[in-house]
Amino acid sequence: MKKDIPQHKVTDIGIAIVPYDETFWEVYLINQKDSPLRNLLVSSRGYGERNGQPVSTTSLRYFFEHIDAQSAVKIEPIQNELFELANEYWISFQLDGYLYDKKYVFVNGSIHEDYMVQLPILETRGVLIR
Repeated sequence: MKKDIPQHKVTDIGIAIVPYDETFWEVYLINQKDSPLRNLLVSSRGYGERNGQPVSTTSLRYFFEHIDAQSAVKIEPIQNELFELANEYWISFQLDGYLYDKKYVFVNGSIHEDYMVQLPILETRGVLIR
């Protein structure tokens, strides 16, 4: 039965987007857990509308065999021109014998200096979703 399947929520993991230069920002996964993550898969894509036409970017996938506790890893660079789209990062990983997954979506207009916060572990400012 569905009620017998344990429901584990992803906590203490975030996706941050940090300015790099005038054209590019960088996307990071931040692991604030006290345990390392194993076999982390990240799928990224962008989608939305531009000039009234549907637009989508290529789906990219990244694999990290091990991510230390209380650390961050760079996933990919992202261009400013993609901020008018929704940018989705879907993660899946193993922790304590369970498989977890979570989708993080930066909606159109959310990657902006107005929404920047001080980021844990990276010790810089950026846009964060937990």
